[in-house]
Amino acid sequence: MTTQHYIFLENVRFYSYHGVAPQETAIGNEFIINLRLKTDFGKATETDEVEDTVSYADIYAALKEEMELPSKLLEHVCGRIVKRLFRDFRKIREIEIKLAKRNPPMGADIDSAGVEMHCTRD
Repeated sequence: MTTQHYIFLENVRFYSYHGVAPQETAIGNEFIINLRLKTDFGKATETDEVEDTVSYADIYAALKEEMELPSKLLEHVCGRIVKRLFRDFRKIREIEIKLAKRNPPMGADIDSAGVEMHCTRD
């Protein structure tokens, strides 16, 4: 039997200070991250031990630290998050991340705008 394993975090909300416009870095905004991580937690299905998987609590802690560092571009934030997750969590094989800014200051009637990346470990 071939099985693929994914860990996900959906609609993780952060208040951060990313943006190009001066008011974005001064006032901040709400951001939402959706993350899907391909890994192999087959051993954890047998052992019931957290060290045999990737802890989504540890993933959240890494996201929180990266979101606290202001950047002008969401592309830059995503790039930092991907590098951090691949560096800190050797069991992650692929990352799909979507980072959205709520109510971006662009004069549009829009819920959010953002970026999405899909990366595979080399």
